[in-house]
Amino acid sequence: MAIKISARRQIAFTIIAWTIGILMFFPILWTAIAAFKTESDAYTLPQNFLTTPWTMENFAIVQARSNYLLYIRNTVVIAFVSTILGLLFAVPAAWSMAFAPVTQSTIKWSGWRWLATILGTAFVVGLFLYALGWDLTNRASIGFLALVIVIVPAALWVFSRNTSDSLLWMLSTKMMPPAGALIPIYLIFNRNGLVFKDWGWIDLSDYNIMDSFWGMVPLMMLLNLPIIIWMLFTYFKEIPVEILEAARMDGASLWAELTKILTPMAVPGIVSTCLLNLILAWNEAFWTLNLTNKYAAPLSFFISEYSSPEGQFWAKLSAASIMAIAPIMVVGWFSQRQLVRGLTFGAVK
Repeated sequence: MAIKISARRQIAFTIIAWTIGILMFFPILWTAIAAFKTESDAYTLPQNFLTTPWTMENFAIVQARSNYLLYIRNTVVIAFVSTILGLLFAVPAAWSMAFAPVTQSTIKWSGWRWLATILGTAFVVGLFLYALGWDLTNRASIGFLALVIVIVPAALWVFSRNTSDSLLWMLSTKMMPPAGALIPIYLIFNRNGLVFKDWGWIDLSDYNIMDSFWGMVPLMMLLNLPIIIWMLFTYFKEIPVEILEAARMDGASLWAELTKILTPMAVPGIVSTCLLNLILAWNEAFWTLNLTNKYAAPLSFFISEYSSPEGQFWAKLSAASIMAIAPIMVVGWFSQRQLVRGLTFGAVK
């Protein structure tokens, strides 16, 4: 039954919505106006944007100083490839959680018991290696074996959880501040994921994935993978399981079930998930500023070039920001109907 809303309440809601929308869009509007002003006009207080002449020189200077096409190419490669790669992992994971959920934990231990097991294993392994006095810098294989032994209890905890706990655990990885994982990820990038570079039978001393697509694409995929799985799980849960059961009775294989039945029915949800992940990867700044420098640097690094110790070039910084966000804004504008449809998929029956 539809709820009747009075005209006065509808007007009030419309005013509130427009006010919130204008407040959210105002920084972008300010940036866009400053991009067409000279540096002196951009610094002027109080602002006189409407009375001073407009110019395109900032965009010309930015293009002459920085290779904009290189940065946007890097951004497109990182954002699109990480999104596609994330879907390859997320679709099967979301399917298994939606249509083959684990209702109970396979190992019914309390959280405190699991925590004690994980920490106790790490302590015992560390104490054992310390007692032997081994220099792990020359014993890479032993160090790797010790790392595996420490990780095994944590892996058992993850795989023994039921579906709801696993979903919450995956989402919890997005709750940690990125700076908390910067040092280990930086070392992984700088040393190709190996704490000990020289393994004896193979020497990776001169190889790393810093400032490369081989490092940034998997990283962006892993950072956004929990959100992709969560969104796809929500969309898949809205599809009646009876349809899949009927397909299985007709002899459909698992691959046919995923590609010919499930995926076409969840196209709105998959598209909206791709768009959201694309926006997140496009706008990522923290990791790209710390892990790229030249060859794989995206548009966020391109913007940072106009903030230097010599001063803040507001007009040029604004022009660079507009050039960086314009492509993704155009994509969002033309796909907003599909995005809204996907985000509200299953909300109204």
